[in-house]
Amino acid sequence: MADCIRVPLLLLLMCILSAVHHIRGDNSVVSRLNGNADNLQNPAGGPGPVAVIPVAADRSLAAGASLPRRRSAGWKLSEEAVCREDLTRLCPKHSWNNNLAVLECLQDKKEETEIAAECNHLLWNYKLNLTTDPKFESVAVEVCKTIIPEIKECAAEELGKGFLVSCLVDHRSNISDYQCNQYITKMTSIVFSDYRLICGFMDKCREDINTLRCGSISIGEKDIHSQGEVIACLEKGLVREVEEQAGAHTIKDDCKKAIMRVAELSSDDFHLDRYLYFSCREDRERFCENTLAGEGRVYKCLFNHKFEETMTERCREALTTRQKLIAQDYKVSYSLAKACKSDLRKYRCSVDTNMPRAREARLSYLLLCLESAVHRGRVVSGECQGEMMDYRRMLMEDFSLSPEIVLQCRSEIEGHCSGLHRKGRTLHCLMRVGRGDMGAIDPNCQRALQTLIQEADPGADYRIDRALNEACESVIQTACKHIRNGDPMILSCLMEHLYTEKMVEDCEHRLLELQYFIARDWKLDPILYKKCQGDAARLCHTHGWNETSEMMPPGAIFSCLYRHAYRSVEQGRRLSRDCKVEVQRILHQRALDVKLDPELQKRCLTDLGKWCSEKTEAGQELECLQDHLEDLVSDCRDVVGNLTELESEDIQIEALLMRACEPVIQAHCHEVADNQIDTGDLMECLVQNKHQKEMNEKCAVGVTHFQLIQIKDFRFSYKFKTACKEDVLKLCPNIKKKVDVVMCLSTTVRNDTLQEAKEQRVSVKCRKQLRVEEVEMSEDIRLEPELYDSCKQDITRLCQNVAYGNAQVIECLKENKRQLTSRCHQRIFKLQEVEMVDPELDYQLMRVCKHMIRRFCTESEGKNVLQCLKQNKNSELMDPKCKQMITKRQITQNTDYRLNPVLRKACKADIPKFCQPILNKATADSELEGQVISCLKLKYADQRLSTDCEDQIRVILQESALDYRLDLQLQIHCTQEISSLCPEEAAAQEQTGQVEECLKVNLLKIKQDPCKKEVLNMLKESKADIFVDPVLHTACALDIKHHCAAIPPGRGRQMSCLMESLLDKRIRLQPECKKRLQDRIDMWSYAAKVAPAEGFSDLAMQVMTSPSKNYILTVTGAGVALLFLMGLLCGRFTKRVTQELKDR
Repeated sequence: MADCIRVPLLLLLMCILSAVHHIRGDNSVVSRLNGNADNLQNPAGGPGPVAVIPVAADRSLAAGASLPRRRSAGWKLSEEAVCREDLTRLCPKHSWNNNLAVLECLQDKKEETEIAAECNHLLWNYKLNLTTDPKFESVAVEVCKTIIPEIKECAAEELGKGFLVSCLVDHRSNISDYQCNQYITKMTSIVFSDYRLICGFMDKCREDINTLRCGSISIGEKDIHSQGEVIACLEKGLVREVEEQAGAHTIKDDCKKAIMRVAELSSDDFHLDRYLYFSCREDRERFCENTLAGEGRVYKCLFNHKFEETMTERCREALTTRQKLIAQDYKVSYSLAKACKSDLRKYRCSVDTNMPRAREARLSYLLLCLESAVHRGRVVSGECQGEMMDYRRMLMEDFSLSPEIVLQCRSEIEGHCSGLHRKGRTLHCLMRVGRGDMGAIDPNCQRALQTLIQEADPGADYRIDRALNEACESVIQTACKHIRNGDPMILSCLMEHLYTEKMVEDCEHRLLELQYFIARDWKLDPILYKKCQGDAARLCHTHGWNETSEMMPPGAIFSCLYRHAYRSVEQGRRLSRDCKVEVQRILHQRALDVKLDPELQKRCLTDLGKWCSEKTEAGQELECLQDHLEDLVSDCRDVVGNLTELESEDIQIEALLMRACEPVIQAHCHEVADNQIDTGDLMECLVQNKHQKEMNEKCAVGVTHFQLIQIKDFRFSYKFKTACKEDVLKLCPNIKKKVDVVMCLSTTVRNDTLQEAKEQRVSVKCRKQLRVEEVEMSEDIRLEPELYDSCKQDITRLCQNVAYGNAQVIECLKENKRQLTSRCHQRIFKLQEVEMVDPELDYQLMRVCKHMIRRFCTESEGKNVLQCLKQNKNSELMDPKCKQMITKRQITQNTDYRLNPVLRKACKADIPKFCQPILNKATADSELEGQVISCLKLKYADQRLSTDCEDQIRVILQESALDYRLDLQLQIHCTQEISSLCPEEAAAQEQTGQVEECLKVNLLKIKQDPCKKEVLNMLKESKADIFVDPVLHTACALDIKHHCAAIPPGRGRQMSCLMESLLDKRIRLQPECKKRLQDRIDMWSYAAKVAPAEGFSDLAMQVMTSPSKNYILTVTGAGVALLFLMGLLCGRFTKRVTQELKDR
């Protein structure tokens, strides 16, 4: 500080006088200072450094001011006539004997109070002479003798030029001695209350003052001793230049440096910023009355009340200007610079501060540097962190403090966010614009917003964001009260309650606006950064917290983390457990809103507008993209596909779905849900329990939607992909759709089974999972796209009011099979064919009969379940609903032999042998409607079937004899007769053969030949086995036991036994049995008349199956014998006559 250039660094401590309200004349240092002031002599007056006693410098300008050229020792300002009136009016009498107290009083006059120009000029000359008086410098040497040697710059100053005092003021923050500190504080208020008193300031800023018209250098044109408005004008000009406002003037670097230094030196006490002091004097009394001056406390207090309604606009403007200067140079904040000084040095955050407003001096750089240290786990003092939080909150509250926002977002502010500047509302409005909720945003504005969010770092403490804090206060108090106030987990807690009853709309908006930007830089989530910084450095090659890399931008790091989080073990490096938990947490949050996933929004922006513009509810946009997966552009399809694949592994990422499914998870899937690592088990559990009573509509819809998405690509089913990936690559290459993959693998398994291959080509683990997938697909027709597309018309026409799921639509189509269109009918028939071969794929059967299967069929293989249920159908323990379902399946089987795999196998030789004409007439895709089975029944009656086939037909005959619905041909041809002749029996639906008995009894009343033929066939079939006639069998059960027990059933043997017993007068049958037998004989007699034998073989079979076959055979044999004898006799007689004729 050897020359005058150093002095301007002190330049604007021009008002520090007020900072020493507590320092009074009774203090020893102040007393000495006052003594020197009172004993100064001024030989000529005027502002020259030679002057000793302060007098008016220019008597011509001081009209009426008559100061003697010499003053006696003890000269008082109060004795001067030019100031007496003002002194009497403004200053208390006890201060008149103290020149410094008088000076302080007149300097700090109220703004509206004027003092005489001559008095102003007198005071100015007095202060000017004080600055260079050797006596004051000698006092400084004496009072600060222990401090000066410690400050090398001050020790080297030349005495007698006033530089020593300036140097001590410049380093006053390092002065620990109490008396020295008092002296320097008092001198500061004297020397720097006017910018013109600082050596060199006028030279540096003269041109800029004139250009900006901030005031005049001429004495008398402005407030002579208080030039705060001039400094304020320069500061505003500096701010306009930084913000690149229209018409902004470029201030010279030397003047910029001087302005910033003045602001810095006035940072500890607001009295020293004369413009702010006068602008905020009333506000200070209103808001900060009890706040002690010094160390920037009043500034901080006023900053905290800046947006109060009662704050004056002028004070608010002055505070904003000062905050903008702090944003340019953190040292303008005394408390921040002091609190963080050691930390800045420790973490090398102040590398170069020689240049005015150097990068390292910017508040943003300081915040980023120290925040980086905190996030890395370094120790930053609590006092410094408290100051940092205050200024981070300040940045979030007022967007105008960030020149980049003002500059880059000007059009957005004017177009969407004008008039909302208070309490952070403008910033949140800009965030909303950035989200795309209010139109497009300029990329530069977007980057400026992202930078500001990083500087303020509201993710570390939500309270920094005042708008969010106020909007979400009620939610935090109710939903997050268990979390410590200010904890970073508060934001996560709020996200967990997004779209819940506890969330309020305003909080929801503010939260999503902030999370949009936090989601675009992984470092802004402090918990994620803390847990994953090691993994990110190891796997994603990241740099420091506030450093970026073009190779790995912040937004790409999270993508890198979640790829490693869900990479299988054999693929190598995985995340640590703690990091994976945090990655899952973030994924859960992002699933709530598609805009929280930067990659998804970036690549799918066009598709979102094209396909999903009307999907505005929570979670709908992602579902929409998944629904239109095939229609998306390649980049978007890849992102949506990867996200869906990720969800298949961990469905808990779908937070909205998890909330909806909470009841069913707690009731049925809690053990799976509690697993830290989900491998698709939870979704599988939800699918299996989709129709439990705890399942609500939202959960069912969500689970079904995920199932529908899974069919688009086998990779979307994690367990299936894991189990069958190798099999798919080997056996089904180039097939992507899950349905096609399942079909391909199922066909391979079926072929290997039918061909009895030595080794199955599909692995065991894949076969097991394949079964799960096949069962799941059978639950909803929409999970089988080809079937669904083929039957859409029929569903609309026949099953409009039937809900999807539980295979209800498929069941509806089966029940209306005869009314289906040809294409749908073919698909349903093929589906039934598969289900009959493998009943486990029959979802309705397995669901309705689940408990009965456990009771009766635990030891049966899956393919034999239906057969087992049929065998136990009439058990007293059989559930009625299951029994009804079994009957439905029996009816289905009897419609076509191809739907009865057991029959098909047993009769594979008999069917082409006896029923070929029927097969010849049928097409490959047509259903035979029970014709083949009817054909086999007739051959059974003729006793021409193979043993295996006969056994199966017997079972069918026995079942259909009890329930006419199992005989499709009878049902088709006799519908009218049943409704007219047997309505009561049909309505009863009792499977006891009553409808068949009714038709037999009313045979003579049946007019339709097809129906009559079917009833006659029933009569014919009943001759072959009494079990085929349930009414007769019931009536004669005791007689069979008593008289025919030794005779095996089948081939009409027991029926013949009963008929012989009827004819045997020695045997007395039960009356009911006797009556029923007589009725059957009459029916058979009528049948024989109505339907005579069609050929010799038919006649022979009728005789052989007749109950009176012994009688018939005896009579026939006797007749044949008689004819033989007659032939012999007639032959001998004719031979004798012929011989006689020859002899003649």
